[in-house]
Amino acid sequence: MSALYFVYGLRLASDTALPGLPLWLGEDAFDVRIRLKEWSTSSWKSRELADIFLSNSLDPANDHPNLRVRMLPGGKYWGLFYKDGVRFAVERQGREVWADWPENYTFEDACTYLLGPVMGFVLRIRGTVCLHASAAALGDCAIALMGLAGAGKSTTAAAFACAGFPVLSDDVVALAGKGGQILVQPGYPRVNLWPDSVRALFGSEDALPRITPTWDKRYLPLGQNGYRFASEPLPLGAIYILEPSDMAVTAPVVEEVSGEQAFMALVANTYVNYLLDQDMRRDEFDVLGRVFAGIPIRRVRIPMQPSAVFDLCEAIAADAKQTTLSVPASAAPGRG
Repeated sequence: MSALYFVYGLRLASDTALPGLPLWLGEDAFDVRIRLKEWSTSSWKSRELADIFLSNSLDPANDHPNLRVRMLPGGKYWGLFYKDGVRFAVERQGREVWADWPENYTFEDACTYLLGPVMGFVLRIRGTVCLHASAAALGDCAIALMGLAGAGKSTTAAAFACAGFPVLSDDVVALAGKGGQILVQPGYPRVNLWPDSVRALFGSEDALPRITPTWDKRYLPLGQNGYRFASEPLPLGAIYILEPSDMAVTAPVVEEVSGEQAFMALVANTYVNYLLDQDMRRDEFDVLGRVFAGIPIRRVRIPMQPSAVFDLCEAIAADAKQTTLSVPASAAPGRG
């Protein structure tokens, strides 16, 4: 019997329990079937096709790309091949995902890809525009935290959780239009953090469990110990672009971003945008145009010191309260 889950607005059915996901107790219908270790080896190797996409992050030792994307023989599935041997086949309409991994890998290792970039890929080919961002709930709305890799999106989301604010999603923010609103779909109840972020927030990297037995990355479990998870979609109220740490500032500085700069920041921070065809690109620009026209976009300059993340939460919450969000006065961020 399949286990059912609800993630990023999609109902998933998996024959194997997926770590970190609460069971979906709604109707038995599902949107995406997850199959693990069931596809024949010949289906992956029957013939070599040209790479459609190569990730631009290279291994300096051998110049192998982190990710290769190919259309598999028959044209019914996309193949996602990671350099560590993990591979996924995604049905062209995003209705089915097959996963396979090397013998020295664990199931939890493979699920870090499945619940992040692979689900982001599924969402995009199903027509859902996603931001490479994390999201927290402030009042009755959601804020998205965007930025380059290492800017502190997950760390800031975890700091909001420490302050008592619910977190909707980490790393992938799926957007859904409803009437005149743009809704943020909830992800799953974890925030994944590198050890230095765990030390900055909790004093020791051992304060949180590893996401897998073999990776050093940790996770903050939401829905436990006072850390809240927002399990229902919320309207997007504002977007905050986290700039790299800045020695020139001693406190977080929140600045308005508008015009072409704001729109280009949205385009640059969409998630899994490397395989968009003309129709998908048009739909993406339509959604981003609605976001650009109706959602405040801010840039945040951040001091160098690690403890500044709590000041950053206070600055963002104060700015959000003054814009379009209804943030309770009693919910001012603290230090956990």
